[in-house]
Amino acid sequence: MSTTYSNVMLDLETMGTCPDAAIVSIGAVAFDPLRGELGPKFYARITLDSAVAIGGIIEPDTVIWWLGQGTDARDEITHPIGQIHINSALIDFSSWIADHTVEPCLWGNGSDFDNVILRRSYERSSLTAPWKYWRNRCYRTIKSLHPSIEMQRRGTHHNALHDAIDQANHLIDILDHAGLS
Repeated sequence: MSTTYSNVMLDLETMGTCPDAAIVSIGAVAFDPLRGELGPKFYARITLDSAVAIGGIIEPDTVIWWLGQGTDARDEITHPIGQIHINSALIDFSSWIADHTVEPCLWGNGSDFDNVILRRSYERSSLTAPWKYWRNRCYRTIKSLHPSIEMQRRGTHHNALHDAIDQANHLIDILDHAGLS
């Protein structure tokens, strides 16, 4: 029998910072902060045109910001092979949540960023988000309370899956240091 998790770290790569920003990739990892364990991972690269077609917004400042990021990060969101329609990504994410979690808390990097943008994409696609709004959690708040505990980056910065994994590991480290794990 596989383990089910009640925590998911989410990271999005987007073309904006507003609640209706166009999503270009979704990365997530299920985790257990008490056991210090990472579980199953989810990753989807999304066609920008499909994200815009459902009402996703492209903000010029974010596009300019992306132009200044590393080649690996830029290539990951622009290479067309493996990209899927946003509705397929949202349905796949819902299935992944159902398969690997029970009543998940969804952690995002900012109380008004990842979780809000993803929920708005579900709403614009007339789909039901696979987590309850009261189970939203803010990783950014926790990390700001423990600035001396540094994140160890192991993958490509601004790859949604790599960032989700690094953030989950960092949160586990913070909780362990604080004696909460």
